[in-house]
Amino acid sequence: MAKLFSFTTLRDRWYRYFFSFSGLRSVSKDLGDGTIMHCWIPRTYRPSKPNLLLLHGFGANAMWQYADLLCHFTPKFNVFVPDLLFFGGSFTTRPERSESFQGKCVMKMMDDGFGVHRMSLVGISYGGFVGYSMCAEFPEAVEKLVVCCAGICLEEKDLTNGLFKVSDLEEAERILLAQTPEKLRELMKFSFVKPVKGIPNYFLSDFINNSKNPKINQVITAPILIPFSSTESCNMIYEYSLHDYAQNLIVTVLEKGLRYLLFISYPFVFKLSSSNVFFLLYIKQPTLIIWGEKDQIFPLILGERLERHIGENARLVVIGNAGHAVNFEKSKEFAKHLKDFLFDDSISSLSSSVSSLSSSISSLSNSLSFYSCREE
Repeated sequence: MAKLFSFTTLRDRWYRYFFSFSGLRSVSKDLGDGTIMHCWIPRTYRPSKPNLLLLHGFGANAMWQYADLLCHFTPKFNVFVPDLLFFGGSFTTRPERSESFQGKCVMKMMDDGFGVHRMSLVGISYGGFVGYSMCAEFPEAVEKLVVCCAGICLEEKDLTNGLFKVSDLEEAERILLAQTPEKLRELMKFSFVKPVKGIPNYFLSDFINNSKNPKINQVITAPILIPFSSTESCNMIYEYSLHDYAQNLIVTVLEKGLRYLLFISYPFVFKLSSSNVFFLLYIKQPTLIIWGEKDQIFPLILGERLERHIGENARLVVIGNAGHAVNFEKSKEFAKHLKDFLFDDSISSLSSSVSSLSSSISSLSNSLSFYSCREE
């Protein structure tokens, strides 16, 4: 019997209405080479306002993670909310799938597509990985960065030291990319301190079935972990599934002797020293790091490590009694910290924009390119 009701579809339609009501409009931008990115952009772009880019984590699409924040930022910023590739309405036929590739596509969309050359950036979980990559690769484009619960500073010792509750790759895959109501409940258990209980299987199955990007079952290229010696060649490309990608996002190493090959796909973010020691590049942008105190997916120690790595330009805020989904569990507190950090410099950003008359005129001219996008 055909379905008569889909809660996920209904919720998705409500989000679309709410985004439109908040002054945004839905467009798809063709970046060439078989790459299409969907993004919510200002219905009316104002060059006098600073720009804010919101990058989502794993999930159905960006609307589900940022709907509660729009009202705080649309009055003061030109807000852009894209679907990252293979989420929501974004996809590519190209083989690359690294965060670096994601960041390049987002930057191309913002710069060439919308005429936006400077912005502040918020990245939740996976979006934090992409945001950090953009800061490293396009330092002049990103003014300020907010990273929320993104395990960017994973180390080889973390798995063997029992940092993660799930130590088996296959089990981590089944939970992170939940395909059954039981695994989705486990994911909620890991993501929330107090997950909602008693949700019927019908609603969970409906969410799983309606959250899939139909173009997601493609072979992809991304960083993986393999054993190699310092004398072996590292110029290799490895193709594997999105499930493998999620595995490597959480688990960095399984046995002694493995080395990071992230520098292959993240040439601007990760490097090897002369002694083949892997390290994460530093960024200079003012950075706010927000973490849930009881995050079980990327434990708090990773946020503390990231703060030490970035140094004096970073500040860590820990939100108590919250897990990985801190933006949902403590949405008001989460929004407050974002506003305190981003609004603090909005005046100086405005002054900089006004003083750079030629840049403003260019932005105004390029804003007309919005209307060359496919509106949905």
